[in-house]
Amino acid sequence: MHITEDLQKKSFVCPVTSHGMSPIPQEGVFGEVKEIKQISGFSHGCGTCAMKQGCCKLTLNVKKGIIQEALVETIGCSGMTHSASMCSEILPGKTILEAINTDLVCDAINVSMREIFLNLCYGRSQSAFTKDGLSVGAGMEDLGAGIRSMVGTAYGTVQKGPRYLELAEGYIKKLALDEKDRIIGYQYVHLGKMMEMINSGMSANEAINKAMGTYGRFEEGIRFINPRKE
Repeated sequence: MHITEDLQKKSFVCPVTSHGMSPIPQEGVFGEVKEIKQISGFSHGCGTCAMKQGCCKLTLNVKKGIIQEALVETIGCSGMTHSASMCSEILPGKTILEAINTDLVCDAINVSMREIFLNLCYGRSQSAFTKDGLSVGAGMEDLGAGIRSMVGTAYGTVQKGPRYLELAEGYIKKLALDEKDRIIGYQYVHLGKMMEMINSGMSANEAINKAMGTYGRFEEGIRFINPRKE
């Protein structure tokens, strides 16, 4: 290691003894973390690409520095949506330091990885105060019934007003409007549940009827419209 000539001429002054690192919470325990293999936690990160064409939510379950589980949820960009499949193969088994320095194909996914890295290194993970953390498989359970990401899509214009297209419950089939043409409820199909029933042998028509539900004051609607057609 080289130091400048000017620095070499200066006299030495003893620094104050370091008081050590600030402990961080990890899986219900506070402690100092000096190496990657000491980091554990379940966390999420969200990111976009430079053009903001799409968004990725990345969920990792890390045990002793090693990624045990990766859930990749994407929306908005077809390239990123396909890249997600590669990311789910690339990440498990890597340390979080390897992962943040790995080309994860899409910048939105790369940014998500960076945000998770920060959460874990600063003790801000979802499982920071959960004893022993979350079991591997928790990411899949995070998806809920139907093992399908929750998606919200709404659209509106000055000329024609709002359209709800897909919300937490599922695909919106009909909007219920009152006497002033205001939305007071909607009818939806929970696509995850519908596909589970079809996979179990139920006919498509029966499955779609069983997976259908309503929200709000749907039954009180004066007029009903298909938000994609009308």
